[in-house]
Amino acid sequence: MLRFLTSGESHGKSVQAILEGIPAGLKLSREQVDSELAARQMGYGRGDRMRIEHDSVEVISGLRGGVTMGSPITLLIANKDWENWQEVMDPWKVKGASRKAAITRPRPGHADLAGALKYGHADVRNVLERASARETAARVAVGAVCKAFLGEFGIEIVSHVVALAGVKAETSKMGVRRIREAAEKSELRCADQEAERKMIGAIDRAKNIGDSLGGIVEVRASGVPVGLGSYSQWDRKLESRLAAAVMSIQAIKGIEIGLGFAAADRRGSQVHDEIFYSKKKGFYRKTNRAGGIEGGVSNGEDIVLRAAMKPIPTLRQPLSSVDMVTKETFEASVERSDVVAVPAASVVAGAAVAFVLADAMLEKFGGDSIAETRGNYDQYVDRVSSR
Repeated sequence: MLRFLTSGESHGKSVQAILEGIPAGLKLSREQVDSELAARQMGYGRGDRMRIEHDSVEVISGLRGGVTMGSPITLLIANKDWENWQEVMDPWKVKGASRKAAITRPRPGHADLAGALKYGHADVRNVLERASARETAARVAVGAVCKAFLGEFGIEIVSHVVALAGVKAETSKMGVRRIREAAEKSELRCADQEAERKMIGAIDRAKNIGDSLGGIVEVRASGVPVGLGSYSQWDRKLESRLAAAVMSIQAIKGIEIGLGFAAADRRGSQVHDEIFYSKKKGFYRKTNRAGGIEGGVSNGEDIVLRAAMKPIPTLRQPLSSVDMVTKETFEASVERSDVVAVPAASVVAGAAVAFVLADAMLEKFGGDSIAETRGNYDQYVDRVSSR
């Protein structure tokens, strides 16, 4: 029901996205989108690029008077650093010395070599410009629109850092709103202050030796109704759609829902959530080890998802690589980079989850306008709650 495409290069004029399928009548403000873009740029351990770019959305189509029209929404985020890269990234003619300064030394852990071999590029810049995480600014803008849509139905999403450099945060007893409040006050989007202090120390140590760090982010969605997704086909299962969206984020190498991998070490009696019933609550569970999804379908509990991010592949103390032209061993090329981008990844992961849930909501309830979708939703909720 929903789909989007992004385009643009890291040092091109802009990155942009076209989002199709949002119903008419959704109220949206620039502040809603810009606040998400700002959150993506924050975080202790970020590089120089974040001091150059101050992202703000420009809506090219699909919005009039702050209200969606039901037509495709085009979102554009300008790259302020474009001014410094015009000769290198000119779409018609790469000029002078810029043309001669081709990058032929791929970085380990990046898309550089595989991408260059796949597309036949002699200059690795043609790969790294699009493979760059700069593209996620467009995805965060899409996610902001989807969050506004989900908010119409009381669905709230929070994303935060739960581990970094082996330091783990303790947030298991915290609700969505409490996590949001603590994470938004944190330099690392970490709701555990003591863990954050240790994480900052680890970042400082890594920076001093020119290394980078990874971590784990968590996304929680509350207010999700029972019945999103399907058990009938592999590509309609909600967890498979969430996994695909989150795993598509640059540097994400693993994902789990609910207990995830920990479930493999426990007995069934310690894994599955017992079901209860009361006239006031209807069907409910006292635990949420399944992470809000059973058999590919949302079960009405909070959706809880975690994703592992590897360390940034660009190191100030570069690893060994091989020049694609001379085949000689060199230290890999050094592009401007972060020590850690896990806090940013948490924002991007939240946007990815928002898109999938918005898509699943429209798949379930349909509607060309918010009023129509809400009417279908209310009717369904009334029917389910009467069971």
